[in-house]
Amino acid sequence: MIAMKDRLVTVFGGSGFLGRYVVARLARTGVRIRVAVRDADRALFLKPAGDVGQIAIMSCDVTDAAQVRAALADASAAINLTGILAEGWGATFDGVHVQGAGNIAKAAADAGLGSLVHVSAIGADPESSSAYGRTKAAGEAAVREAFPTAVILRPSILFGPEDDFFNRFAGMTRISPALPLIGGGQTRFQPVWVVDVAEAVVRSLDEPEFAGRTFELGGPKVYSFAQILEYILATVRKHRGLVPMPWALAGVVARFGDLLPGGMAPLTTDQLRMLKRDNVVTEGAEGFAAFGIRPTPVEAVVPDYLARYRAWIHRPRDGRAGN
Repeated sequence: MIAMKDRLVTVFGGSGFLGRYVVARLARTGVRIRVAVRDADRALFLKPAGDVGQIAIMSCDVTDAAQVRAALADASAAINLTGILAEGWGATFDGVHVQGAGNIAKAAADAGLGSLVHVSAIGADPESSSAYGRTKAAGEAAVREAFPTAVILRPSILFGPEDDFFNRFAGMTRISPALPLIGGGQTRFQPVWVVDVAEAVVRSLDEPEFAGRTFELGGPKVYSFAQILEYILATVRKHRGLVPMPWALAGVVARFGDLLPGGMAPLTTDQLRMLKRDNVVTEGAEGFAAFGIRPTPVEAVVPDYLARYRAWIHRPRDGRAGN
């Protein structure tokens, strides 16, 4: 485990959902951290996670090899957390997932870094019907070619206070009388706590036994999409209908989403293709057990941050429920 205060770890994409937890966990080990992100101003909130001067922020476009090399100057290890769920604002799947990943791995190898942790995703597959899945797989291949001892982590869908999954559907209960069961709600997920994944990222660094291996990280329980929506409704204490949305109808909605700027669409065609495939750990894959981590269940975390979506009942002073 990294514990030397004179060591520097570069974290690419450290201002994202997972990144903030990785940076905070790294800071507790005492290392110096350089957070390399496209928009440095949006990463300034990370500085209080460490001591004065411990966390530095710099601008870096991972598709620019020269900027990547500059971000790795004097570093001893690197973590790549970059990724997008939809193209737009100048970012493409190929640019971020493939070219960016390759640039980081090649620069890390050329600089003689001791370790590289590359965070990919369950669903990375060269035969995937989605561009997201195919480019994630191509990115892994680029990393393996340039830096064979890299550790690759493939988490399932992440949950935590800032997530865009449980929060999104809980938020929909404020404005909609029903929630959509896309494709009938049969797609399976294995939600994993963002803190557990961050811990696995940090434990991956400088441990020779993990070098060159790929791990799939999922929570302790598998849910269908329908079960997740039912759980959200029970947690926020609201009654909403669950309306089946056939794949064909979802496709129409997704095509409208394709017209919106990246990150603004509720659903895109590529995301719909991903939803047609289960997002669970592959049978026999290495996972959390290798790191000595017992994954945290949804039920232990999600109710705390979904409480703000609950339907509160006014109660008069005598304790009887009001209207």
